[in-house]
Amino acid sequence: MTVWRIEEMAHRLLVRRIWTFSAKDIRRLPSSAVTVASSSSYSTSLQSAPSRVSFLSPSRTLPHPPRREASFNVQDSDDFTERVINSELPVLVDFHAQWCGPCKILGPRLEKAVAKQKGRVAMAKVDIDDHTDLAIEYGVSAVPTVIAIRGGDVVDHFVGIKDDDELDSFVSKVIGQ
Repeated sequence: MTVWRIEEMAHRLLVRRIWTFSAKDIRRLPSSAVTVASSSSYSTSLQSAPSRVSFLSPSRTLPHPPRREASFNVQDSDDFTERVINSELPVLVDFHAQWCGPCKILGPRLEKAVAKQKGRVAMAKVDIDDHTDLAIEYGVSAVPTVIAIRGGDVVDHFVGIKDDDELDSFVSKVIGQ
């Protein structure tokens, strides 16, 4: 992986973390950090959007419901541990790659099957090019590979494409175990 690609990924992660700060998180920062943040280049774009400027105001509290997404992209190994291994729900981990045609077909089908379960199962998406360490750790040798994890343990898996009925059956079996 080239240096510019790593820097680009680090930049995207930093921007994502800045945007996901809640008002409560910002209030916990020392006032000097908020001052530094408001003088950064990111504040210019924030100031042009009035709805977001009030987001930074510590005098105003915004409701921040817990996020329970049916599917999410894994950011790093710590995120994987927190959201997959330590999850109370069973999690289907979709190991895929941007260049993989079958992955582009399976992904939306799998998300649809997970959505039908209305919060009884989650789906983690792992790009093997970005998270090679996780792919190696779970023995992924071909994509797409889907691994079902419950309570930190692998309970089932499959490799390749399945039709909608087979996916629904797989998801139901994982939930019922």
